[in-house]
Amino acid sequence: MTTAGGEAVPSFGTRLGETFASLGHLCVGIDPHPYLLERWGMPDTATGVREFGLRVVEATATRAGIVKPQVAFYERHGSAGFAALEDVLAAARAAGILVIADAKRGDLGTSVEAYGQAWLTPGSPLEADAMTVSGFQGVGSLEAPAQLAARTGKGLFVLAATSNPESVGIQTAVITRGELSGRSVSAGIVAGVNIWNRAPLGSIGVVIGATVALEDYGITGDDLASTPILAPGFGHQGVGFDALPSVYGTASKNVIVSSSRAILDAGPDGIAATIDAQARTLSEVFSA
Repeated sequence: MTTAGGEAVPSFGTRLGETFASLGHLCVGIDPHPYLLERWGMPDTATGVREFGLRVVEATATRAGIVKPQVAFYERHGSAGFAALEDVLAAARAAGILVIADAKRGDLGTSVEAYGQAWLTPGSPLEADAMTVSGFQGVGSLEAPAQLAARTGKGLFVLAATSNPESVGIQTAVITRGELSGRSVSAGIVAGVNIWNRAPLGSIGVVIGATVALEDYGITGDDLASTPILAPGFGHQGVGFDALPSVYGTASKNVIVSSSRAILDAGPDGIAATIDAQARTLSEVFSA
């Protein structure tokens, strides 16, 4: 992509790789659960979720390079919640933090195109650096937001193998038609995403939970050689950072390690130290 002034804009994959090199692989979730708002001494209102998000951004800046706001916790407060989220997104991007909007949008045609425009258009009130999307209507249904991401230096993370137990039957089901016949649904999504990616690191990633076993889904680390991986499930769900190599194999170098409640439970007075500690532990894992 080039700007109106003719300047080249680096791809999301390039910027992600630079973030890995400078600030590591930790992604701090911004999930203002009601119990966390209470623990942080904040009201369960749009004002509360705004203040919560801004404090997480402030604690993350210079300590980690990525945040992931969970959009649902803002949506539940209606238009005021979206306004609060806009402030949080803007503050994070102003601090030089990569922002992944955890929106999990998915649809067809102009509808999914509009979702992409909402979250990936430069200057949009909800502008993020990347967003999570659903490809279970076929990865090809995401063509419009993928093209927009390529033009604007943004990214997508497509749900592939999620950590909730209810998903296993669907995501490991075998495709019976088309070019991907014989592969699992999850493996088919990975293959579809890989068409858009180039070495060393592409801009269209996948979501693969830390609690899954790749082989159960017909996926190998080599399948993800140039694919960013957004990996929830560390910390609160019981998976330690030291499990990275065994879970993701040769693709570990591409993993964004998402940690939410394991950080946020520390409260407003302990969050900075907890981010520091988790970032340090992750650095040791990746340098081992």
